Amino acid sequence: MTGPATPERDLAAGEYVLGTLTEAEHQAFERELQEDAALQAAVYAWQDRLVPLSARVPPRTPSPLLWGRIDASVAAASRSANPLSDPLADKRAAVRRPTPGTPWWQRLGWWQGLSALAAFATLVLSVLLLQRPPPESAGARYLAVLQAPQGGATGWVVEVQAGGQMRLLPAGEGAAAPVPPGRALQFWTKAEGAAGPTSLGLVQAGQPLVLPASRLPAVEQRQLFEITLEPEGGSPYDRPSGPILYVGRTIRL
Repeated sequence: MTGPATPERDLAAGEYVLGTLTEAEHQAFERELQEDAALQAAVYAWQDRLVPLSARVPPRTPSPLLWGRIDASVAAASRSANPLSDPLADKRAAVRRPTPGTPWWQRLGWWQGLSALAAFATLVLSVLLLQRPPPESAGARYLAVLQAPQGGATGWVVEVQAGGQMRLLPAGEGAAAPVPPGRALQFWTKAEGAAGPTSLGLVQAGQPLVLPASRLPAVEQRQLFEITLEPEGGSPYDRPSGPILYVGRTIRL
């Protein structure tokens, strides 16, 4: 489906960013997304709106009990991704699946996804900031936590020093997951309000990447970074052609 954005298509783009679409809806949306520039613009606009919400909650130091609950949630999400290993997966999926004709604002998954995205991103940011030493350089420093759009699992962290370097660091088990044969991880950035993303090259699973900050089209707060799954050698276009694996936006330290 191509053409100008409509309210229905715009809302579908929002649910795609939040990860609340059903599996069938998600696959159908991604097929349309590869060839539909208007739909791609809607996805980027929703990323601009939703990702910064994670910075609005004040940071708190998590307790050991809370970390245990997070580990349990991640394990449960992994079991849900493989229904054969979880006999209750179909029942849970049936509860989450909206009935036909349900307005988007009444879908439970929409609000659950939005809440989880903001809460989990804030939690990870607070831990990382508490563990890192103060910057030695006078240049502005920025941090972005890249999370999976579906499930909110943290995979990578981006650190940018204005006038210095940009570092992409693996920060979760998902970052080291093997890449399927014939596919590659590609790193992108997009300044707020920019017409489209800029490729920063391919990424090796579980390996850090260091680039001069001058390679970026901008170094600023709320700058978008994402990692997508692309054909071997990278996207054939000047924009992502595959699914978004991890996405996040910078905050100034």
